[in-house]
Amino acid sequence: MRIFVQTIIVKIAHLILAHSQPAQVARLVKVLAHSDAYFFLHIDKKAAISAFEEVLPRERVYFIEKRETVGWGAYSIVQATVNGLTQIASSGLDIGYINLLSGSDYPLKRADEIHDFFQKQNGENFMEFQSVTHEWTEAIPRLTQYHLTNYNFPGKYLVQKWMNKLLPARSMPDNLVPVGKSQWLSITMDAARHILSYLQAHPRVVNYFKHTWAPDEIVFQTILYNSHFRDKMVNDNLRYIQWKEGKASPETLTMKDQAKLSEAKALFARKFDMSSQPEILDYLDKKIFSYT
Repeated sequence: MRIFVQTIIVKIAHLILAHSQPAQVARLVKVLAHSDAYFFLHIDKKAAISAFEEVLPRERVYFIEKRETVGWGAYSIVQATVNGLTQIASSGLDIGYINLLSGSDYPLKRADEIHDFFQKQNGENFMEFQSVTHEWTEAIPRLTQYHLTNYNFPGKYLVQKWMNKLLPARSMPDNLVPVGKSQWLSITMDAARHILSYLQAHPRVVNYFKHTWAPDEIVFQTILYNSHFRDKMVNDNLRYIQWKEGKASPETLTMKDQAKLSEAKALFARKFDMSSQPEILDYLDKKIFSYT
C-alpha cells in the first residue's frame, strides 16, 4: 500500500517598513516576488503613500491601513510593526512565516531559495536574542532609565532628566527576562499571534516599552523568550549587516562589499541606498538573480 504524504506549502508575508525611496522598495518587492509571497507595507505617516502606490504592483501587495509617524528609537516603530502583524493576522491569508524587512534591505538569495529555506523549517523563529543582563549589557540603561523618545512636547528631555534623578530605577514588568539585539526577524504566524495577544493582555508591558529607548530591538524577542516559543527560537536573524564600532546605524553597503555579500550565508542584507549606490544592487541582480 502506498502512503502519500501531502506537503504543506509555506506562504510568506514580507512585512516591509519604509519611509522613503519608493523605487527602491518596488525593486525589493520585484526580486522577492513569488507565487507564495505576499507583501504588507507600512509607509511612515510622514511620507506620501501615493508615491509608493504609483510604482508598486497591485497583485499580492497590501498597504498597512493604520500608519504611524515613526521616530528613530521610539516605540512608534514597534507600533508600526504591531499594526502590520495585526493586519496580516486578520487578512484571511494562510501565512506560515512573517519576514520583517526595511525598505533599504535586499535579498542575497533568489525568492525560490528563500521559500525553500522556510519550507524546511519546523516552526523555528529566527532573530537575535542576547541576554541584556549578561551579554548585551550596554542595553541595560534602556531598561532601567526613563526615556521619552516616543513623546513630542517642549522640554521633554529636561523632564526625562528629572524623572531619572527623582524616580527609582525601572524594572521589567511581569518578571520578564530581557533579551534582544537586532529588530529584524523572521517568525512564524503562530509566534506573531502570540506576540499580539500578549501585548493586548499586558498593557503595563506596553507602557514600559513606551518609555524604553529603541524597544524594537528588545520587545518581540523578550516576549517569545519568556514563552513556550523559547525552544523554537534560533539566535540568527538571517541578515548580513555591517556595523562600524561606535556607530548607532549600520554601514551603507557598496561595491567594496561585493565579495562579502557574495560569500554571505544570510538570506538578506542591509542597508542599501539605490539613489547613491545603485551599482551594488545592479551587481546583486546580475550575480544572484540573473537580471541584466
